[in-house]
Amino acid sequence: MAEMTGEVPAGSEGALTGVRVLDLGLLVQAPQAAQLLGDLGADVIKIELPGMGDQGRWIPISLEDLRPPFFIGCNRGKRSVTLDLRMEAGRDVFLKLVETADVVLANFVPGTLEGWGLGYDVLSARNPRIILGCGSTFGPVGRDSKRKGADIAGQASGGLIEATGTGPDDMGPVGITLADHLGSQNLANGVLAALFARERTGRGQVVEVSLLGGQIFAQASEYSYAFMTGKTAGHGAGGHNLIPMVYGLLPTSDGHIVIVGVQVPERARFFALIGRSDLEGVERYMSLLLTPEVRRELFEDLAVTFREKTTAEWESILEGGGFRYAAVRTHLEVADDPAVYENGYLQHIEHPDWGPSSAVGCPIRLSDTPARPGQVAPELGQHTEEVLLEHGFDWEQIAALREQGAL
Repeated sequence: MAEMTGEVPAGSEGALTGVRVLDLGLLVQAPQAAQLLGDLGADVIKIELPGMGDQGRWIPISLEDLRPPFFIGCNRGKRSVTLDLRMEAGRDVFLKLVETADVVLANFVPGTLEGWGLGYDVLSARNPRIILGCGSTFGPVGRDSKRKGADIAGQASGGLIEATGTGPDDMGPVGITLADHLGSQNLANGVLAALFARERTGRGQVVEVSLLGGQIFAQASEYSYAFMTGKTAGHGAGGHNLIPMVYGLLPTSDGHIVIVGVQVPERARFFALIGRSDLEGVERYMSLLLTPEVRRELFEDLAVTFREKTTAEWESILEGGGFRYAAVRTHLEVADDPAVYENGYLQHIEHPDWGPSSAVGCPIRLSDTPARPGQVAPELGQHTEEVLLEHGFDWEQIAALREQGAL
């Protein structure tokens, strides 16, 4: 196996080089899936409504700083084409693009594409090898399939919000668009599976995922507990109620740190290392399995000690003792860690408008076909003429489409 470094070998191809993706997505679910496919080598063409574009373009940092983090974070390296799919002329152009595409991605309410005359039967009639990847909130069938939603609806309906905090009066959504991000990963995985299947069958197919389905799948252990016991796992309360050991969050004098499990044979040494040998004498703290009540009591005891030193001091102590830990970091603290750039999780970029900066990279490392994450998100319609010319349209036809309002 080739040695894996942070550098992409010159001239190397991506795993999906030669694959073309038409991204109709909005905000996160489909756009981030398309971005991941692009990082892996696909040519991603983002289709956006003229004059409006992806809704993510309209969620700025503030009224004073109109840069849109959602759009910038989920659309690196794509080419933007404006096209009104609600118009016959726009529909006809899109079907022309479908002829040479491999994948179409969307995260509209189920039935939207069909309403525009662009359902899978129409797409596959034009290109039998096309793969249509669809993301929704509640799933493609069932009583809620036509309901509109967003990330927070996926977190709520899938049971994630109920598991946060310390109790019924202290729960809330996770502070990132987690349901959307998990949905994007499932969508990308489904598309990759469909591409692999197409190598055998020669046919495309429909891939369908949802925010609700992604949340349920992500909590397979917790759902299994509920099925086996008839009750829910409960609120995490700084740890995880299904991991009944020294495993959880502790405050320090300047932040927080997590302890990632201390087995019984190591517990006395752990207590001694942190200066709390007295805890070894508390029989209930030395049990193989700690009840949620005992674990909560133990962590209240440990918190008294951990507040006496800084996070960095505890990192040094725990590292020296060979115990597993992790400091709780902010996004900016993560961005100061050289290792995340060495692994390709973040990348240094030179943005054309605001200069040297950083951007999220690709979480997947491949030894022979390394990822090439895009760096900059496109301006609305930046590549319309370029893409249409590639697909056989001439300047006169492009001008006519603009006059009709299709572009």
